[in-house]
Amino acid sequence: MLTLDENGLSQLVDAFYARVRADAALGPIFNRAIADWPEHLDKLSAFWSSVMLSSGRYKGQPVPAHLKHAETLTPAMFERWLGLWAEVTEAMLQPQAAAELQAKAGRIAESLQLALTYRRGAGLSA
Repeated sequence: MLTLDENGLSQLVDAFYARVRADAALGPIFNRAIADWPEHLDKLSAFWSSVMLSSGRYKGQPVPAHLKHAETLTPAMFERWLGLWAEVTEAMLQPQAAAELQAKAGRIAESLQLALTYRRGAGLSA
């Protein structure tokens, strides 16, 4: 089992996005959107480090980054992403750590979906 630290989160992110990239529904979307996977995985590791460890390493803006793909980011895609996240976190982490990451991911997904819906409805662009 992984530890919820920088190294563990990095391994978790790598394993999770390997699953995403191979997924029939999510893989084509992510593989089309991401040009440099090593760079993106580093950014995602920094994101989860900031979220779970309060490291402050992530300096990006998730809403504008995802707004470019708003038409393909349906509620079903978010649900699929969350389902894979649950599978991978449960397989790689202790139950309490997996539950914490799943809860946080659920809140982030909900917030991101609301932001994308609002931005689309307002006709704003990133």
